[in-house]
Amino acid sequence: MTDSTAKRYETAPEDRVSVPHKLIYGLGGFVNNLLAAASGGMVIVLNLGLGMSPWLVGLLGALPRLTDAFTDPLMGYISDHTRSKWGRRRPYIFVGAIAAGVLFAVLWQLPEGRSEGFYFGYFLAVSLVFYLAYTVFATPWVALGFELTPDYHERTRLMGVQNFFSQLAYVVSPWFLLFMQYEGFFDNMVEGAAGLAILIGVLTIAVGILPAIFLKEPYRADAVAHLYEAERADRQKRRTERSPLVASMLDFFKGFAATLRFRPFLKLCGATFLVFNGFMLISSFQFYVIIYYVFAGDKVLGAEYVGYSGTLSAVGTFFVIVLVTWLATKIGKRRAFFVATGVSVVGYLLKWVCYDPDYPLLLLLPAPLMAFGLGGLFTLMGSMIADVVDLDELETNERREGMFGSIYWWVVKLGMAAALAGGGLLLEATGFDVALEGAQTETTLLLMRVFDILVPAIASLVAIWIVASYDITEEKAHEIRAELERRRGSVSADAVDRASVYP
Repeated sequence: MTDSTAKRYETAPEDRVSVPHKLIYGLGGFVNNLLAAASGGMVIVLNLGLGMSPWLVGLLGALPRLTDAFTDPLMGYISDHTRSKWGRRRPYIFVGAIAAGVLFAVLWQLPEGRSEGFYFGYFLAVSLVFYLAYTVFATPWVALGFELTPDYHERTRLMGVQNFFSQLAYVVSPWFLLFMQYEGFFDNMVEGAAGLAILIGVLTIAVGILPAIFLKEPYRADAVAHLYEAERADRQKRRTERSPLVASMLDFFKGFAATLRFRPFLKLCGATFLVFNGFMLISSFQFYVIIYYVFAGDKVLGAEYVGYSGTLSAVGTFFVIVLVTWLATKIGKRRAFFVATGVSVVGYLLKWVCYDPDYPLLLLLPAPLMAFGLGGLFTLMGSMIADVVDLDELETNERREGMFGSIYWWVVKLGMAAALAGGGLLLEATGFDVALEGAQTETTLLLMRVFDILVPAIASLVAIWIVASYDITEEKAHEIRAELERRRGSVSADAVDRASVYP
């Protein structure tokens, strides 16, 4: 049955998440995106402020993310299997927010006049520890969102609010480059990065701990008691045969492998990697296009227009989130993804005519259209993955929000790392030479524009093709939930079947 002909169901009052709780969960998204946006946007300082090779700068963005391939799923497993009076998620959210805020501030305290090797070593070492703390915060926070409501549409509304708040980070982050160069505050860009990092670190701590303090975890061990009893009995049996460490490691790798084999989940991960990676690749790359093509090397004026474009895109994303959240309840999550991603492709293609040195204001036109890409992606994907977690429970008798969330967001972070590394390689491939300032060659400027447009457009089209075969509709999600409720004994079969249906 297609998205348009599937039955649709009312959200029960007990399945709704209160507005204050939605807002607080959304604040966690603001912190998550602020750290991500700052990590990607501020890295240009290493090239323009300290003169590091674009290739080394890209490598610094990529290497720490390789460790996330292990630490993210491990944190998901630890969170899923934690049993404490504070819950499975909240202790890690609290500690992780504090650690990530402190380490991000330390990361950008870069002394001037050192060698390229020193900067590379310092930044890499602190980055590895920072991203570990970031994982401790982000992975349980993501998992908490998957379990706050079991309702198909309320999940979309929750993720819509979360994404709305998350986009606040992208309202301010486009101005980071200009802020770091503001002579009224700082002597140079490197000093500006150090000051900005301290502000971001303090904000991360103050806001990031709020979900840990005010949100409750609805899925406790007693909610699916018989499922966990079987799991614990099996684990205890294995521990009598081998050491607890070995048993836990085997359990971790078993769950990790099962998650990676789950085809509906892999489709969502693949689509996310393509859409997000395509956007992030040009989010830093387009700085160079705007500065060196549109404004002939004028960094300050270019940074100003980067700020205008980025803020317009971020503001437009708020409208996108509201629209896509509403659209998904009308035509289904999959079709809403097609619409949002398709509009973003139009925005990317428009950059060919709108990035015009003679009419610089035109570069603002594609921004709100490109906003449909990430605006739709992170509104819908979190909700869709929550549906996938239910299907996984139906097939495995386990709740693995942490494992699914960790692997999904590792894909997001891998996309960011690939974008940073790929952006450096693309920049090298264009023949860009920072010493030439505004006198870049015509070939360099042409290749910059081609990469800036075609890479995200093609990636987004492939993502649409992948999601076309994703088959968890609203009706199927309801059937899965009904069976889970029967299995848990939460409600009677008749009560589930009497769920209201509307045309």
